Amino acid sequence: MRVRTIYDLLNEISPFELQEEWDNSGLIVGNFDFEVNRIYISLDIDDEVVREIEPNSLLITHHPLIFKGIKRVNGDTFSTKFLIKLIQKNISLISMHTNFDKTHLNEYFARNVLGFSGEVDGFVFYSDVFMEFDELCDLVKKRMGIEVLRVVRAKDFIKRIAVTTGAGMGLLGKIEADCFLTGDIKYHEAMEAKAREISLIDIRHYESERYFVDAMYEAIKHFDIDIIKLNSSNPFLDLI
Repeated sequence: MRVRTIYDLLNEISPFELQEEWDNSGLIVGNFDFEVNRIYISLDIDDEVVREIEPNSLLITHHPLIFKGIKRVNGDTFSTKFLIKLIQKNISLISMHTNFDKTHLNEYFARNVLGFSGEVDGFVFYSDVFMEFDELCDLVKKRMGIEVLRVVRAKDFIKRIAVTTGAGMGLLGKIEADCFLTGDIKYHEAMEAKAREISLIDIRHYESERYFVDAMYEAIKHFDIDIIKLNSSNPFLDLI
């Protein structure tokens, strides 16, 4: 199947024009005229992912390999190291980032992982839950398989939650909920949320976005080509 055909199908599912201005979703490595034998899906690229992928394939990732202009390709940065490896194996790369967040990932995570019903508003999934904060935390830990949560308790009873996978604290000023579930929460952001009386549950970046692989597979499993689910590893380790 040609890369152009797959790209056009992806664009129908989650239009690339929906991506944020700073984003770099779309075809990053390869040519629209290339023929690929199979599709692989992963959150990110790492050494193990590149080793697993067969030559002449297409890789679909959530995070773009390249965000800004590159002045030299010498393999001593994350972007250039894996750019070289992909080209050597003739692997094309398409990224579905903020466009897929808006159309699929946040809703998939909230509904299929956490088990909430609700509606999407841009990057945010809202749900009316009416539960104690401690009960909500226990539910999140159980559904995500996380033993320890970082939280900010601003209210003991939560009527409405907001969910954004990855790093969503830049949206805090627009959040209309008692509790915001997102990742990569910084100290001063936590202080700001508490002052606004918005509780926080840190669902972490990798842990919440690793479900991109499942969400993307569900969206494209009808494509007439072999599709393989991989996933990059979490660069962080929990030491006890």
